Amino acid sequence: MIRINLLESAKGKNKRAGGSSSPAMPSIEMGDMGSPKLKVLVVLVVAGLFNLGYWYRLDHQAKAIEAKMKVAEQKNRELADVKARYMERQTQANNYKRRVDVIDQLRAGQAGPVNLMAMMGETVNNTEAVWLNKMEDAGTSVNLEGTALSADAVANLIANLQKTGFFKNVEIKETYQDEQIKDMQAFQFTLTCEKGKS
Repeated sequence: MIRINLLESAKGKNKRAGGSSSPAMPSIEMGDMGSPKLKVLVVLVVAGLFNLGYWYRLDHQAKAIEAKMKVAEQKNRELADVKARYMERQTQANNYKRRVDVIDQLRAGQAGPVNLMAMMGETVNNTEAVWLNKMEDAGTSVNLEGTALSADAVANLIANLQKTGFFKNVEIKETYQDEQIKDMQAFQFTLTCEKGKS
């Protein structure tokens, strides 16, 4: 118990009557604060309550983290399934693209000879008195063998082949008059046509 005495003591009153003393100061008396064991017990209880509160807070945080971990693991499993399906579809798409590319290459390779045959047929049809007996595609060049009614017809065929733009060089390998045909004049010819880069 704490007591505070704000009143002046009796001695102070008497001294005041004498007139030479200073005023008395109030005094505070501290009662019995308890034994040291009680103080230690209070400190231990307060520290225990503080530790209990701190443990409760950490336990609550650990449970919240555990719940979040479970949600994250579930999402991770779902995303792993989605990723596996995506990779499977990507593989299927790549296989499909590869097949389409092969088909496109085959079509382009198929169109090359078709275009060559169409161009060659049109050129020979537009040149009078010329017939082809054989045509051989040798990759970078085309070899032609045929029959013409005159040497001028062979020259016209060479000029028409150069005009197509398909060949960069057309050379005559040989030409000779066919003696086996008795009724008319006929020339056998062999041409080599070097393909252009286009």
